[in-house]
Amino acid sequence: MNITDLFDVLDALQSAETPCWVAGGWGVDVLVGRQTREHRDVDLALDAAKETEALRALEALGYCIETDQRPARVELAAPGRRWADLHPVVFDDEGVGRQADLQGGFFVYPPDAFVTGTFQGRSIPCLSVSQQLAFRCGYTLRDVDRHDIAQLQGLSGRRQD
Repeated sequence: MNITDLFDVLDALQSAETPCWVAGGWGVDVLVGRQTREHRDVDLALDAAKETEALRALEALGYCIETDQRPARVELAAPGRRWADLHPVVFDDEGVGRQADLQGGFFVYPPDAFVTGTFQGRSIPCLSVSQQLAFRCGYTLRDVDRHDIAQLQGLSGRRQD
């Protein structure tokens, strides 16, 4: 998944008025401000209330559901090796988000988990350094995870919006 694919997905979701935040490897790169590695997909934390609109917007770009593990996640694929992994987040009145996990529990997104990074001169909603680090715990790390953690640790001293 390249930067053009990422921007196409973000533009489609913005046009559909679907709040989302870039997570995973692209989320790290948005925080860093440059691409630091290749990416298979884009992970997006998505306002669950707008999931239908998001799916419709991505379908217009040629994406189809590949793996449906809702309410935890839904992965979409499109021709040209384009992938989007949506993570529906349900928000309470205080702005705390909860995303179901595959074991029947949930992940918590505190209000300060949602920040903005800048990539190629564009402001992009993404998950904070601390939230990204929290999501890289509790499983066997791959090389890309270790790479992302090193990038995030390098940012820990820098302020994020």
